Amino acid sequence: MRMFSVSHKTALVVDHCPYMAESSRQLIECDMLTKSRSQGVIPLAPVSKSLWTCAIECSMEYCRIVYDVYPTNKLVKLNEWFLMTALAAVGPPNPRQDPECCSVLHGLVAAVESLCKSTEYQHESRTTLMDTAERVANRGRIICLTNAKSDTHVRMLEDCVLETIQEQNKRAAGSDRLMPIQQCELVLVHIYPQGEETLVSDRQKKELSSVLSSEVHSVRAGRYLACKLNVLVQPHFDLASTTITNIPMKEEQHANTSANYDVELLHHRDAHMEFIKSGDLHMAGSTSRDSGLKETVTLKWCTPRTNSVELHYCTGAYRISPVDVNSRPSSCLTNFLLNGRSVLLEQPRKSGSKVISHMLSSHGGEIFLHVLNSTRSTLEDPPSISEGCGGRVTDYRITDFGEFMRENRLTPFPESMVDAACRTPVERAKSQLERHTRYWPMIISQTTIFNMQAVVPLANLIVKDTLTDEDVLTCQKTVYNLVDMERKSDPLPISTVGSRGKGPKRDEQYRIMWNELETLVKAHVGTSERHQRVLDCISTCRSKPPEEEERKKRGRKREDKEDKTEKNGKDREEKGWTADSERLKGVMEREKDEQSECEIIKDSPDSPEPLNKKPRLATEEQQPPEKSKGPVSLLTLWTNRITQANSRKHQEFAGRLSSVNNKAELYQHLKEENGMDVHENGKATR
Repeated sequence: MRMFSVSHKTALVVDHCPYMAESSRQLIECDMLTKSRSQGVIPLAPVSKSLWTCAIECSMEYCRIVYDVYPTNKLVKLNEWFLMTALAAVGPPNPRQDPECCSVLHGLVAAVESLCKSTEYQHESRTTLMDTAERVANRGRIICLTNAKSDTHVRMLEDCVLETIQEQNKRAAGSDRLMPIQQCELVLVHIYPQGEETLVSDRQKKELSSVLSSEVHSVRAGRYLACKLNVLVQPHFDLASTTITNIPMKEEQHANTSANYDVELLHHRDAHMEFIKSGDLHMAGSTSRDSGLKETVTLKWCTPRTNSVELHYCTGAYRISPVDVNSRPSSCLTNFLLNGRSVLLEQPRKSGSKVISHMLSSHGGEIFLHVLNSTRSTLEDPPSISEGCGGRVTDYRITDFGEFMRENRLTPFPESMVDAACRTPVERAKSQLERHTRYWPMIISQTTIFNMQAVVPLANLIVKDTLTDEDVLTCQKTVYNLVDMERKSDPLPISTVGSRGKGPKRDEQYRIMWNELETLVKAHVGTSERHQRVLDCISTCRSKPPEEEERKKRGRKREDKEDKTEKNGKDREEKGWTADSERLKGVMEREKDEQSECEIIKDSPDSPEPLNKKPRLATEEQQPPEKSKGPVSLLTLWTNRITQANSRKHQEFAGRLSSVNNKAELYQHLKEENGMDVHENGKATR
């Protein structure tokens, strides 16, 4: 079916009932000569427009915007007359006329009949498609400006339009000149004077039947009605709003000064498509002229520097229509552009360099909004693969990806050549590509095994559809080589990008490597039974015996001890002199105690004579002094040497060898009473 949108035909119906002659109550001051008025002159009283005048002006503004943006292909019909050819002859409504004779129902019926008539474009399409089964769709929209009495009156108007569409479709089914209506949108705008309460409720778009939908808007007359139609025309014809800010303009009263003004333009919404794609679309709310909230995109004026349009690469050009065509800023901007000048427009940004996104220029007496390419042009060289989202990325596996493309190149091949599984070459190629991409990290820092030459044989074989016994043996040898590397604690190519310190420890690196290798093989384990054998080999090698686990624990403790030693090295150096002083003090106290004990032993009558000093040396050789941890100072070395030299000069007292805390109890046998014999001469012996 050849599609014609709802906006292809629009029928505007303006009510001419007596109530439309009532004043809108929006006063317009006509007396502008307040300062130069002479005495005795009565000032002019303000005037107000009627509801009919407000409706006609707003309808004509609606048509002006449509014709500015769409000079062709869009038809707008106002009652029985095209635009204003006969509106002047009709005159204003007669407030004393019978309301039944000028009901708006007649206008709605005429609007439905006009939608059934084929346009020139539809007639051309029907003639072209006459020999085919394709049909031409007929859609349209009816905008009715009236003053309804209540919500019940609105429902009566909707029923009238629905019945008329059904009757006209029956007539069009048996006629070659008429076309049945497939879809019709009814927009009822209830107008009431300012200062009064509305009797009609607003209602969103509602489907009344398969061919008719209706929506109701209740609006006050005057500037509110003009802004309402200005808002409605945008969704009706796929328009969008752009406000040009900071336009420098000279003041009329002060020619040497200038002020900045804003001008709002309407155009096709595709002019904002680049904003939508890039995510830079920031709609600003505008409540100017006491209207409802309107969304508009703000672009900043740039000082024009050239008249040449060909210097800029444009991706689109769209006609524009000023919202307030009679204002001085709009008139000055229009005349400036029609004189052959061009204006560049930039996106307002809080930070960063400015981006020129649009340009205003005229062609053949019509003003266009040009969309400039603010991103990478399709005519330039393709971007480098190392330029990723969010900045430059140099971590891609570019070399591996080139090899991957070479392995999966497609060549012409007859479809009749099928394999044993009755698969065509295309199906086999798709299957191979699927297997090769089951696990394929794109970034170097996200993989370990693909950065290791030792894993290359297994990675190339595991993606095959079938494995031979020799392939399985090669994969198993690769696994055993990895086990040997782990036993030797060989370093792995682990990326430390984004991590602090030295990165994971050696056993953690191998754990990451084994997990990734197991993930790769598990992705292909369902291909064949030989793939399962490779996975079983990896699982067996990962389950270490208890002594291996104990060795790993000792290795981890040793690494922790080395880290702790390195961390506390400076503290030990600072405390070295203090520790040496304490040890020297202890040695001096010990020598002092030994000297005092020797004096006691020497004074005792039963003290034995000194013996040979060699047993002392044997004792010291059997019990070597404990090695001190950490660095040893020169004072400690000298003190140990003096102590060792002094210990060789005499034989150590036998009691001190078995003493506690370097204290020996003398004459212990005097306290023993059991097992003693007393002789006549008074001497006690055992």
